[in-house]
Amino acid sequence: MAAVLPDLDAFLPRPAVRTHHRRTARAAAESLWRAAREVRLSDTRGLSRLVRWRIPGTPPEQTYDQLFRSYPFTLLDEGPCHSVSGLCGRIWTLARDYPRLAGPDEFAGWSEPGTVRVLFAHWARNGPDGTAELCSEARVQPVDRAAAVRLRAIWAVLGRFEPLVASEPLAVAVRRASAVSA
Repeated sequence: MAAVLPDLDAFLPRPAVRTHHRRTARAAAESLWRAAREVRLSDTRGLSRLVRWRIPGTPPEQTYDQLFRSYPFTLLDEGPCHSVSGLCGRIWTLARDYPRLAGPDEFAGWSEPGTVRVLFAHWARNGPDGTAELCSEARVQPVDRAAAVRLRAIWAVLGRFEPLVASEPLAVAVRRASAVSA
């Protein structure tokens, strides 16, 4: 089965910040995707702490898949081996002032001054020689100049740590899918 990959430009075409991580496993994309959907916050260290600090009350046994399907996130698109979620708001504050979005149209039309739109996409696709690749991409787009200034300031501080924690769930999923396929 050929994976249908999400068109992220349709959701957020001009991000000010874009990150991308990928890991390869000796497994089929479907098996890798299944393993990815089962990774729990408690399976990771740094990212789990960061998520639970920014979203108080998030249980450690919750999967990342469940996380991206519940408030403050909104599921924007999904397929057999992908999901795309978004959130909007002031990501640089300690207050949890994220609006509840009804779906993709509300995400696309979001224009509250001083805020950003954030997109999180995850997918698995088959590669050569019985391998599969698990990918994760995040995009952040400010809605105005004030939000752009704040985003640049916070990214200057936090951006250097992003690679250390953002790929943790991918590594767990790859390890599990590879072990099952071995």
